[in-house]
Order: sequence, then C-alpha cells, then structure tokens
Amino acid sequence: MLSGLLCALGAGLMWGLVFIAPLMLPDYPGIMLSFGRYVAFGLIALVPALLDRKRVTVLTKSDWRAALKLSLIGNLLYCAALATAIQLADAPLPTMLIGTLPVVISVFSNWSPGHAAESVAWRRLAPSLIIILIGILCVNAAELAHMRAAASEAGHTRSMFDYVLGCLLALGGVAAWTWYPIVNARYLRANPHISPSTWATAQGLATLPLALLGLFGYGAYLKLAGGSYAFPFGPRPLQFVGLMLVIGLCASWIGILLWNKASQHLPTALLAQLIVFETLSALLYAFIFRGAAPGMQVMAGIALLCIGIVFGVRTFQHQIP
Repeated sequence: MLSGLLCALGAGLMWGLVFIAPLMLPDYPGIMLSFGRYVAFGLIALVPALLDRKRVTVLTKSDWRAALKLSLIGNLLYCAALATAIQLADAPLPTMLIGTLPVVISVFSNWSPGHAAESVAWRRLAPSLIIILIGILCVNAAELAHMRAAASEAGHTRSMFDYVLGCLLALGGVAAWTWYPIVNARYLRANPHISPSTWATAQGLATLPLALLGLFGYGAYLKLAGGSYAFPFGPRPLQFVGLMLVIGLCASWIGILLWNKASQHLPTALLAQLIVFETLSALLYAFIFRGAAPGMQVMAGIALLCIGIVFGVRTFQHQIP
C-alpha cells in the first residue's frame, strides 16, 4: 500500500508540471502545448523502447491495440478537449468540471469494479468523496475568481454558442479521463507480465504517430485559416522545445510509469482519489511561479483535500496488503 501511495504521489508531482506550461508560454495556443507535449513523449519513448526492446517486442497485437486506444482517448482526446474547451468557454467552468475527476472516477470504479475486492460499501466511501469534493470546490472557487478578474481586465468575452460548445467539450474530457484510469488499471492487472515501464513506453510509442498527425493537421488548419501563430515552434522556439521535452519526459513517461505502478497496488476507487495529488502539485507550482502565498480559502481547500485522502486510505486499508 505504501508503495502504491508513493507512486501516486510521484505521478501527481509530475503531472502538476503540465499546469505551469500555459503560465510560462502564455502566447502559445493550448492545443499546441498539448500536441507538443505528446510528440515529445513519443520521441522520448524511443529511448526506453530501444533499451527495453526485448519486452517491447513481445507485446501482442491486442496489447498494441489497447495502448493505442488508451493513448488516443486518455492522452490526445482528453488534452485537446480540455485545451479547446478553455479557449471556447474560458477557464473557469472547464477547470471546475475537470476538477471533479477524482470523485467521478472513484464513483464509477466503485459502482462497476473490475473485481469485487476492489469495491467498498458506499456509506464507507462517501465521507472521503464528500470531503475531497468540498476541498476541490474551495480551491477552484478561489482560483476561478482570480481567473475571472484577469479575464475581465483583458476584456475577454465569449458567445453563448462558444460557451456551450466549450462546456460540452469539457464534459467529453471528463468522460475520456474517467475511462482511461479504469481501463488502464484493469488491463495491467489482467496482464501482470507487462511491467509498468514497458506499458508507459508502449503508450508513448502509440501516441507518437497520433500526435504527429494532430500536430500537422493543426498546422494545415492554421494555414487555411490564416492564423498568426508561427507554426510549428512559435515565437520562442528554444523555450517551447525545451519545456515540451521536460514535460514529455516528466509528466508523460515518468508520470505514466508511476501511475501504472500505483495501479497495480491500489484499488481504482482509491487511486482515483489520489489524483488530488496532481491538483496539490499544480497549486504548489503555480503559487511558486506567481511568487505569492495562497489565500485562506485555498489553504482550507488544501487541508480538506489532505483530510479526504487520509479518509480514503483508511477506507481501503483493510483490503490492501
């Protein structure tokens, strides 16, 4: 259990890095940051694929099909939906919807567990989920107020059509990343011969052609639409390429590797709650980047998230060796 918790914590610390990319490169479209990250992930995965070629080459066609589906839905579609939703509807509501993922995934995985031993009675699961949800609402409410103030100063407005479409895309992103961790964890448990590192590499290799296709498709769209973005590397190519490589290595390959290891040790309903480590890490990095301390409402939300995690661990403690 401790190994699983530490791996989930490590994955959260890695994934939190993704949230500072838009802060460091605010003049880059969100979809370019997504595709750039996953192209870097795929290229980086070529190195461990070479070093781990004996294990990679024994993966079956069904393994590669599973890796392709997980990469398409959990990586590319999720990130593209989220980035586009924020561009269409602005950040507040999509961010709030995505923030509910720990609770949504936990509910679905407990409602339809892969194995009876992975579920618990709802009355035992509810306290941790309620505490985490309240914590998420507290944190998001404070951060959304900050975003609205910034958007108001910049004079950003959205049409009703764009707003509704953005909300629907955000819900699609929630559905995509609700599906991903549940299916990924069940596949790893059903195939214990596949190591977490090999599975992370396989997903990176499966992601590369999809990310390249999406990247150049977006480039073609920009050319036809007459966009002002300097495709593909933008106005600050060295910073863009460097940051994408760091995020591709840390947030994608290492993050997925650690998440895979955690998925082998913990029930998915508990693992879902530990996604709040990503939220906590993102907040830590954001406040360091801003050079400011979090307000009382954010601190209260962080405290509730930590309490919720403790309750969640205690709920499943008797089921995990």
